Amino acid sequence: MSSFIIFFLTLLSIRQCSGRVFTFEMHHRFSETVKKWSLQKIGGPLHNWPVKGSLQYYTQLANHDKLLHGRKLYKFGGPLTFSDGNSTFRISSLGFLHYTTVTLGTPGMKFLVALDTGSDLFWVPCECGKCASTDDPTLYSSDFELSIYSLNGSSTSKQVTCSNSLCTERNNCLGTYSHCPYSVSYVSSETSTSGILVDDILHLRTEDNEKKFVQARVIFGCGQVQTGSFLDVAAPNGLFGLGLEKISVPSILSREGFMSDSFSMCFGHDGAGRISFGDKGSFDQEETPFNINPLHPTYNISVDQIRVGTTLVDSGFTALFDTGTSFTYLADLSYTKLSESFHSQVRDKRLPPDPRIPFEYCYDMSPDANTSLIPSLSLTMKGGGQLVVYDPIIVISMQSQLVYCLAVVKSQDLNIIGQNFMTGYRFVFDREKAILGWKKFDCYEIEKIDHFPSEALNTTRVPPAVAVGPGNDDAEKSDERTTNTPQSSFASSVYQTFYLNLIKCYLASLTMLLL
Repeated sequence: MSSFIIFFLTLLSIRQCSGRVFTFEMHHRFSETVKKWSLQKIGGPLHNWPVKGSLQYYTQLANHDKLLHGRKLYKFGGPLTFSDGNSTFRISSLGFLHYTTVTLGTPGMKFLVALDTGSDLFWVPCECGKCASTDDPTLYSSDFELSIYSLNGSSTSKQVTCSNSLCTERNNCLGTYSHCPYSVSYVSSETSTSGILVDDILHLRTEDNEKKFVQARVIFGCGQVQTGSFLDVAAPNGLFGLGLEKISVPSILSREGFMSDSFSMCFGHDGAGRISFGDKGSFDQEETPFNINPLHPTYNISVDQIRVGTTLVDSGFTALFDTGTSFTYLADLSYTKLSESFHSQVRDKRLPPDPRIPFEYCYDMSPDANTSLIPSLSLTMKGGGQLVVYDPIIVISMQSQLVYCLAVVKSQDLNIIGQNFMTGYRFVFDREKAILGWKKFDCYEIEKIDHFPSEALNTTRVPPAVAVGPGNDDAEKSDERTTNTPQSSFASSVYQTFYLNLIKCYLASLTMLLL
């Protein structure tokens, strides 16, 4: 209730500071006492003063909580996205990953980058010693325009030196003021990128009606040497890391005050999608907490149960929620329990293992096959949220037949929820609250972020307490820069008056905890 309380300071004696006692009266912001004071101050009737217990009463309290919890000021009130738009698209020939177009530098240069919540660094090919070919027609469609970044080609490019706090490989530095090197290896076999860090402008725009263009300075990798999948299969023009480390673009944008510390991604059934920075989701979304490892934070979540068709598989596990992985990977025993339960309910003929296919459980899709009999799949997350998997299978065209496979790969040790389990949803990566939110969503729709209504509604039904509670917000970190907006309310003017007197006889720090 402390977030609903206004502190009125009553000074009993101010003759001298030493040895005096200060008494604080506390009143609820909608109490009769505060109502009387407000009437005296404005000298007239009060408009929209809510009746205790009404829906308006609770919604105004909830809105007040949101103001307190969001008291860090941001340069833009709503979500941001890339200057070329918020559209993303799945490209089958490039690893089944979701891609979008980003613009870097001055003049702006466009890059087709893969979006990856499983890594942190944003990098593009640059001053290449070993990069994917940009003009090989046998590798890429002519629809793809692949670019190479040049430090000298951008007038806003800046060197990132080894003295920068985001430089993590100082041991490989030649000197304090030399270029900061980087090297990142990925889960995919022998796949890596290395080069130097660069500071330049990322071009964004607001997602409101004005669509105002925004220039944000970010630190990213000038990828001089790529190996493995980056040369021919996936992300040939760069990877946009969306992870939790300080080097990621969402971390930088939030830290510099461009947006709230959250973003969303939508994955449509047809391969189209959306990405929005600063999107906090909606009140009706399902949620589950992240399992944050302070030493290496990732979007790790807990799955309590799996339902396959009519069978409930009681096999809990934790997994990385990774948009940069095409399919879902499970280690034993979870993999065996899921796949065997799936197989026991399939009526079609299972095919023998094929070394060309990474999936073990594949079936003949004959002309008379009934796909409606394929077992459904859903996950129960920690906290009870349900995630129905709309695409648990993948259809593969073989030489003379069609086959379908359970699109889950057996892993040695890592559990990864990949993109195929995300289809049909908008996922919200709320880094501030450390939760993953999701909601069934048509990525072509435009949905405004839900807010409690400020006007009175024609109802007297009192909502349950859980609907208006502040939730499980993480406490603000001490190193975050927070700013309180000046309020022209009666409470703040009273507070300011007494504050001028109290500061003259400062005895100890007074901490007011606003949850």
